[in-house]
Order: sequence, then C-alpha cells, then structure tokens
Amino acid sequence: MDFMEKNVTDSFSAEDTAVLGEQLGRNAKPGEVYTLIGDLGVGKTVFTQGFAKGLGITEPVNSPTFTIVQVYEEGRLPFYHFDVYRIGDVEEMDEIGYEDYFFGQGVCLIEWANLIEEILPESYVRVTIEKDLEKGFDYRRITTERVE
Repeated sequence: MDFMEKNVTDSFSAEDTAVLGEQLGRNAKPGEVYTLIGDLGVGKTVFTQGFAKGLGITEPVNSPTFTIVQVYEEGRLPFYHFDVYRIGDVEEMDEIGYEDYFFGQGVCLIEWANLIEEILPESYVRVTIEKDLEKGFDYRRITTERVE
C-alpha cells in the first residue's frame, strides 16, 4: 500500500473542519472513495456535512449509523455516505451491494472505514481526524492522503 499526496491541515473549530470537507467535496470526482477515520466526537459528521455542501447538497446530512448507507442525489454527483461503525461482519456490506456504490459514478465517503479495510478499493483517499488536547479542546489535526 503506497501513500501519496499526504496533506496535514490544522483545524481550530468545527467551521474549519467543515470548510476542509467542503473543499474536498468541490474537487471530488466520479468514482472516488474517501475513508474517514477518527474517534467518536472528533468531527466526522461535521466534515461530512461540509463535504456534502461542496458537492452542492443542501438537504440535512447526518450519519447513517443504523442504515449503513445514505444516498444523496441532488448534488453535482451522487453522494454515498456510509457509516460502518455498527457493522458486525463485512458480509453485511455484500448485503447492501457496496460494490455498486464503490465502483459507481458517484462519490463514497465511509466513516469508520478501518473496520472494512479488506473490501476497500485499491485506490482511495484516507482522511484521518485526530484530537490534540495540548493544542486546545477544539483543535483537530486532519490528514488527507491518497492510498494506492
């Protein structure tokens, strides 16, 4: 697994996190997969809401914790938002037909993707959000890197 184009961004507020998500959403291309890694409460949903805004989606975006995937089709590209936190087995991904999403013409963003690493495509963009309390309660280090 090679990591390329690594970029680290300092976020000092939820707004900063949303803006970075929005920038990535504006630049997202059909067929891309983004993985979102981070502990509970680091701002994955805020990042995702910004990402959706960057795609031109105006409806409310929340984590699909109990449905695994939420589909948004009003933006410039179809947006497939996954939350696999509650997944018990990768076979559950087969049941929802994940390949149609991963290899379709939309953009996927997968929260807790580290739980399904074995089925991720060869190439994707990993987004990691981490707290660093020494830099403040609202500080986040957001690392984006292309995995190929």
